[in-house]
Amino acid sequence: MNKTVRIGKSLIGQGCPVFVIAEAGVNHNGDVGLARQLIDAAISAGADAVKFQTFNAEAIAASDSPKANYQLATTSPEQSQLEMLRQLELSRDAHYTLKSYCDEQGITFLSTPFDLPSVDLLDRLSVPAYKVSSGDLTNLPLIEQVSRKGKPVILSTGMATLEEVGTAVETVQDAGCNELILLHCVSNYPAIPDEVNLRAMETMEQEFKVPVGFSDHTQGIAISLAAVALGAAVIEKHFTFDRNLPGPDHQASLEPTELSALVKGIRSIERALGDGRKKPTQAELETARVARRSIMAGISLKAGTVLQPDALVLKRPGTGLPPSMLKSIIGKRARIDIPAGTIIKLEMLD
Repeated sequence: MNKTVRIGKSLIGQGCPVFVIAEAGVNHNGDVGLARQLIDAAISAGADAVKFQTFNAEAIAASDSPKANYQLATTSPEQSQLEMLRQLELSRDAHYTLKSYCDEQGITFLSTPFDLPSVDLLDRLSVPAYKVSSGDLTNLPLIEQVSRKGKPVILSTGMATLEEVGTAVETVQDAGCNELILLHCVSNYPAIPDEVNLRAMETMEQEFKVPVGFSDHTQGIAISLAAVALGAAVIEKHFTFDRNLPGPDHQASLEPTELSALVKGIRSIERALGDGRKKPTQAELETARVARRSIMAGISLKAGTVLQPDALVLKRPGTGLPPSMLKSIIGKRARIDIPAGTIIKLEMLD
């Protein structure tokens, strides 16, 4: 498997900029106009990609399929999951409209297919990669179909054991795909920090040798930023215009100003991580001249005087011989008269 993956114009992996996916999901509520506004918000925030969901409601849920607890809390309890999903579908034409708009605006369009015909629709749209949801991690026929399209695959791993992730990874490989990104995820809306277990990213990266990121369902941006500090190559985060809008995912989503703050924070952390080499910065070199100490004459020294520890002091600025050289100059003779308070230099000594 490749350790770096290219999606559109972005190279993803360790040492590359974090790939930020603004997850519009179904927060358009079936309204193409609202979906376009979400694209604009993702662009304004500086996200690399905006992602939707592609599905046929009847292909996902049976008529008596129950809702998840968070869906019951955020949508009408009398409405079935199937009825809810029907209201959140995007038509084929809507997909073409939104993909074209993303291309025009210069942001990567992604979507999560939830059924085999949806995979083919996204293929016709020439999406640069496929995202598979946590709920379909064990849906091996879907993963196999996606992996045969010759595009990178992003696989969320919520609710999964490491063994289940391994089976999905093998399915991707066996289908001929060697460009895979795994996203650690906790499939609860919202997820609580105590259950996030960000170190699982490192476990998957070591086990499968692919880029690993985090699909964040916690509230706020702090956990996403922590994931970046721990090495996440991708961050995916739901966003909306208003958390009070009707629909299952709005309450666990960021609003536009928060999405902007997330991207800004990610870019700051990237710069702060650096290259790992321990060395002073240019600014620190200037600070060292003021904050570090030099060897100075504590008293006036006549030419020929043998330097003794009690004749020397260690004071700022740090523009002369460092204290680490103190032992090496003890016992040397002053070549010239050295007034008290003078910074000692090697050329003053024999």
